[in-house]
Amino acid sequence: MSDLCCTPGREPAGALATATPQSATPRHKHMIRLSGGPFLMGTDDEEGYRADGEGPVRQIDLSPFRIEATTVTNTQFAAFVKATGHVTEAERFGFSFIFESFLSEENTRASQVVHATPWWRAVPGAFWKRPEGPGSSITSRQNHPVVHVSWNDAQAYCAWSGTRLPTEAEWEYAARGGLEQRRYPWGDELTPGGRHMCNVWQGDFPNLNTGEDGHLGTAPVKSYRPNGYGLYNVAGNVWEWCADWFSADFHRTGPRRDPVGPPEGTTRVMRGGSHMCHASYCNRYRVAARSSNTPDSSAGNIGFRVARGF
Repeated sequence: MSDLCCTPGREPAGALATATPQSATPRHKHMIRLSGGPFLMGTDDEEGYRADGEGPVRQIDLSPFRIEATTVTNTQFAAFVKATGHVTEAERFGFSFIFESFLSEENTRASQVVHATPWWRAVPGAFWKRPEGPGSSITSRQNHPVVHVSWNDAQAYCAWSGTRLPTEAEWEYAARGGLEQRRYPWGDELTPGGRHMCNVWQGDFPNLNTGEDGHLGTAPVKSYRPNGYGLYNVAGNVWEWCADWFSADFHRTGPRRDPVGPPEGTTRVMRGGSHMCHASYCNRYRVAARSSNTPDSSAGNIGFRVARGF
């Protein structure tokens, strides 16, 4: 993983979860159809992180595909769990990672500090249905993105729903919304005209989040204006798993037609940033920014959206 401010990870990797495939579920029958074709992927922006492999800018050619307008919600994931009995990796490990300010005093005492970044806590009993640990609930967050899901959990959901995770190239093409080489899905200014366009950290990270954008944690999946292709919250809110193994340099010489990343690796790509990102420490809500984590890792700011071929 490229930066612990984004998401902590765990080792060793757990077993791949399984689910019963379906041809398609009613929850993903109206995905956005994108024509694909050539686009400029990556950035040479001075605000970027070269070590993450954001550049160089290169022309990529994509086949048509479909992608969901929003990340998978708690309601959708609950339907999957009810239908399959799936047990997430956070439940199997017995803990997941949560930002400390979201914790009750009891869960803070029960948690373990991530020493490199003490604002992250490993909380026993935290999983998708208990997003801040024991005593918390998703009752009022049915239309929020599901969190505490690993890459393996997302794969299991896709197998059940007849979908797949988008490739990193598909994700960036869709997130750009038809704009070429802009910093964000809506343009080059983070808050054009003083208007908040995404859910990211406001204030002094990690000490104070003022919530000026209206949210301290996750936001409903259709918060803010969609981009030019109709996708919501592709910047901020939650990190989104992609299909690819992560590499900082494979793409420099890799395929330019429907790239799928390297054939093997240790971490999987995550895109979009989260509500914990801030320009002073984790400026990865830019549309070309990248991060990664081990496939069995989960945290309170990681979710996913699904895709499908034509």
